[in-house]
Amino acid sequence: MIFEQFYLECLSHASYLVGDTSTGTAVVVDPQRDIQQYLDRAQELGLTIAYVLETHFHADFLSGHLELANATGATICFGAEARPQFPARLLEDNERLVLGEVVIEARLTPGHTPESTSYVVYEHAGDAVPYGVLTGDTLFIGDVGRPDLLVSVGKTADELAHLLFASIQNKLLTLPDPTRVYPAHGAGSACGKNLSTETMSTMGEQRRNNYALQYTDVKAFVAAVTEGQPEAPGYFVYDAILNQKNRGTLDEHQEPVELSVTQLIDKRDAGVQIIDTRESQYFAAGHLNGSVNVGLAGRYAEYAGSVINPDEDIVIITDAGLALEAKVRLARIGYDRVVGHFLADNLADVPSEVGRASRLTASEFLDRQSSIPHLQIIDVRGDGEFAINHLPQAISIPVSQLRKRLSEVSAKTPTVVYCAGGYRSSIAASVLRANGFTDVSDVLGGFEAILLAQ
Repeated sequence: MIFEQFYLECLSHASYLVGDTSTGTAVVVDPQRDIQQYLDRAQELGLTIAYVLETHFHADFLSGHLELANATGATICFGAEARPQFPARLLEDNERLVLGEVVIEARLTPGHTPESTSYVVYEHAGDAVPYGVLTGDTLFIGDVGRPDLLVSVGKTADELAHLLFASIQNKLLTLPDPTRVYPAHGAGSACGKNLSTETMSTMGEQRRNNYALQYTDVKAFVAAVTEGQPEAPGYFVYDAILNQKNRGTLDEHQEPVELSVTQLIDKRDAGVQIIDTRESQYFAAGHLNGSVNVGLAGRYAEYAGSVINPDEDIVIITDAGLALEAKVRLARIGYDRVVGHFLADNLADVPSEVGRASRLTASEFLDRQSSIPHLQIIDVRGDGEFAINHLPQAISIPVSQLRKRLSEVSAKTPTVVYCAGGYRSSIAASVLRANGFTDVSDVLGGFEAILLAQ
């Protein structure tokens, strides 16, 4: 057996290649949309990708099942409760795919979503102890999948949580302790609240250490797993629906067209969203007026999807050689409407359209707060972070809610935005400027720096 994990840090996403060397047959599980790495690795190992297994309709990324099926002729598989709008094989509970000596068994594990399915991997058909289980978003390392992320038609979060409890108790906790656990996500994902930085575990370790697996009473379980969940980015519903559809596929090798200065300005003035992908300090030093700063160095796609709508055209401003990466990373969440890119160095050719961003040190912020009686302070961290501690004068608007809640704050009042460290606040401040706020600063080092300076 060949078993390999592919981990994508910027989306906290794990996908898998499982192969049988006796037949050269392989499956890919929960692939990301840019699929070249799977094709290359399968070729290196002498494997043919025959199946693409999906654990569910993902909300946090657009899966690459259609791309892989088109490239390889592989059969796409879901659990029996799924209703994809494209050709797929639906696997019944306990149905097995025989790759050769390696066997993969589908177990229907609804709860995170109604169609959620886990895949138990056996090195040999007769093994009493499986090699591992691919749990998707049903079971994480340290947590379980939240049942409130996408309440499906005809299901409430409470109903899904009850299904999740039954799936954990009857389908996963029945596996032997040595069975390895391989989830679809790790720490940083909004699909749960207590995900570990570890990307694999065992059923025995999870049985002992995962807080959600300690409950034997379903009501206590439901209360525990639904409380305190992080806010989901706005694109999650869009992706969950798109993953069910027969949509267009990605060409991950085609760079977006390069725009001239005139074309860039024309597109901005026509309402196209401009994303400047540079780090915040370079954006602050000089950027196109009206552009939004979402740095490639952070959780770029996730936050771009929080402040840009999927039905909007996008131009990306990048440093040389990074346009294709910026496009592909947006495509991973289904944002395909990139209509061009512009090189950041060429902003020097249009100085009248370039602005600077005000960024305050913590001490400068405290001075500004004391000197401006009605300073508007916006905390753009998540609700959970705000609840733990915040500045008493601050208005809580998580960055993912900012565009739809602009009417709650004044565009004419001097404004300071802060987050935990500075990445989200640069995004938020740029969104405010792009929407007519004339006096906006953000705080370097964020809330922690402010606490230290007080």
